[in-house]
Amino acid sequence: MEALPTVETAIKLGLLPEEFDRICQLLGRTPNFTELCLYSAMWSEHCSYKNSIVWLKQLPKDSPRMLAKAGEENAGIVDLGDGLACAFKIESHNHPSAIEPYQGAATGVGGINRDIFTMGARPIAQLNSLRFGNLNTDRTRWLVRGVVKGIGDYGNAFGVPTVGGEVYFDDCYQINPLVNAFSAGILRTDRIARAIAYGAGNPVFIVGSATGKDGIHGASFASEDISEKSTERLPAVQVGDPFQEKLLLEATLEIIQTGCVIGIQDMGAAGLICSTSEMSAKGKHGMKIWLDRVPTRQSNMKPFEILLSESQERMLVVVQKGKESLIKEIFDKWDLNCAQIGEVIDQDRLLFYMNGELVADVPASSLVVGGGAPQYHREYREPAYYQEYKKFDINSVPDLKSSQEIAQVGKFLIAHPNICSRRWIYEQYDSMVGTANVGSTTPSDAAVVNIKGTDKNIVITVDCNSRYVKADPEQGCAIAVAEAARNIVCTGGQPIAITNNLNFGNPYVPEVYWQFVGSILGMKKACERLGTPVTGGNVSFYNQSTPKSGNGGVEFAVFPTPTIGMLGILEGWQNRMTLHFKQAGDLIYLIGQAQNDIASSEYLYSYRGVKASPAPAFDLETEYALQQSVAAVIGSKLVQSAHDVSEGGLWVCLTESAIHGKRGYQIQLPQDSSIRTDAYLFGESQSRVVVSVSPEKQAAFEALLRQRETPFTLLGKVREDGKIIINGQEITTVEEVTELYEGTLPKYLD
Repeated sequence: MEALPTVETAIKLGLLPEEFDRICQLLGRTPNFTELCLYSAMWSEHCSYKNSIVWLKQLPKDSPRMLAKAGEENAGIVDLGDGLACAFKIESHNHPSAIEPYQGAATGVGGINRDIFTMGARPIAQLNSLRFGNLNTDRTRWLVRGVVKGIGDYGNAFGVPTVGGEVYFDDCYQINPLVNAFSAGILRTDRIARAIAYGAGNPVFIVGSATGKDGIHGASFASEDISEKSTERLPAVQVGDPFQEKLLLEATLEIIQTGCVIGIQDMGAAGLICSTSEMSAKGKHGMKIWLDRVPTRQSNMKPFEILLSESQERMLVVVQKGKESLIKEIFDKWDLNCAQIGEVIDQDRLLFYMNGELVADVPASSLVVGGGAPQYHREYREPAYYQEYKKFDINSVPDLKSSQEIAQVGKFLIAHPNICSRRWIYEQYDSMVGTANVGSTTPSDAAVVNIKGTDKNIVITVDCNSRYVKADPEQGCAIAVAEAARNIVCTGGQPIAITNNLNFGNPYVPEVYWQFVGSILGMKKACERLGTPVTGGNVSFYNQSTPKSGNGGVEFAVFPTPTIGMLGILEGWQNRMTLHFKQAGDLIYLIGQAQNDIASSEYLYSYRGVKASPAPAFDLETEYALQQSVAAVIGSKLVQSAHDVSEGGLWVCLTESAIHGKRGYQIQLPQDSSIRTDAYLFGESQSRVVVSVSPEKQAAFEALLRQRETPFTLLGKVREDGKIIINGQEITTVEEVTELYEGTLPKYLD
């Protein structure tokens, strides 16, 4: 008879000593090794949100459109009207991608799409948010190539287009890259599938791929710092098969259509134990499971290996008793495994058997969020750098004095890896497969995807400037929400909801946890003001290298990166707004007001080399008013283009519109001595949008903004000849900046 595990065993599995004691109390005995493994996985941060849930509960979750709220299902669901809904979510695959970038990124794409189609929704579009270290290093180039190829190969083969995203580079991501995958799917409101189990005697099936030893303890692996020993954790990285997932998608949607499915859940983090426990707890039932009936890839797999395996392309399905042959016929047709491995029982127990022997007996509710899983109020403390950043004085940086200096900075920024064209990346993705992607050739601030057979379009974007969040978590995260909404508004859409991916360092470091708490507070206030409730998402802590010495504080963590994935709706594709200049002679306006501010700008950080400054100027009420006014001028058909001012400031905004429109521009900077030249052109103060207006619509455009009391400035006009002229001086040409803009990533990565 094997010896029962001790507290030392629990600690090795990632549990705290007090958690081991709590498990003993819940069970009324000492757990066996298999049972302890189950708690280790389910009580890891990645599954239980034990260090974050107390703050996540504060986020706004309600709106008239909400059909599945945060935490209720595999993904959030929002009503689009006319019997249609959108399921969407974002999740991370950071740690696996740091170790094995191709499979790490590919399985991230596979996992997020399974979350969508287990709801009964057909995925129609993907986005991704990527963060890497220094592009001058071989490791970063290896990671970028692997991650991009993994995303492209899986998404292209699976048949769902990647329609947009974001990529940033900073030294803080050198050890810990961030790979956040977003997916959106469409379903009928009367065909929503739930992740639930009830009805004693109803059969439980495992469907899809066979279960192997890949991904075991993947959830626990995602809940620890990256260290030199992390490369030994390759078995914790899952292996994906997009062709198998395509079959699983079709079979899953087909069984949901039959109406005989009680509940269905993807096997993602923590595998079989996660889906059995969460579905049972939600339905206030339990399950009896025979592990020897699970189709496996390797022989003699141990019970804990079968339960914790995160092998991809698998689902747990509970169907109505008597419908067993129907589900088997459908999965046989798609040539997929379909094995009945258990049944629902009318008690709060999960009973796992192996060859007739009971190997684990635990209460389902004891494993999950809202049940027995612990919830902690962690200590948080303002880091010393925060007040230091606030001491930044703009006068310590010399202003730009000449057109030559303006040209030098402008060319530096348009070629910067954080600003330049992402063509090298997105050309490896299929943006058109299986969909009607409206915006593939004419860019907008957000992606627009048509819902086939309708005049409706979803508008989607992912946004976060993590440098802003590092400087001021509350302000920076509010800006991330605001910019996502601004991008949707500039595309002609109406923002309706968000999902989030909260990437932070170690939550046990008080300064890191302070960044997390501040970000939640900023997200809360911005979502409430902009009317974009949170549908769910993912928390990814431990994006932090383990130092060889030192206290392991914020200096070893990534920038706090609360990535915002936002969904908007656009009725009528003809109402979509693009960002490129359309014709010579159009007038160029700035809506909103520039501030004398260069804080946290790419110009200050990268060109001037000043790393310590606060977040850029931002006021939530000003932002709300601006978005309402931009929506009004777009809705009234008074503008030709719209593009929000973000990274790189006004200069990059104008120049991107020129590059994509293949037309030049001329502008005159206001003679306002209170705003410096570098602040006006390269500062990143928020709540500004550049639009172009036909001369015949100038009067109506200005009248509408005056009526709304929205500040605006006539900057200049679009040119046919490709010259870029500021204050009467030719700075550069569209041809020259296009070469810089398009040439950066190929230079590093080809």
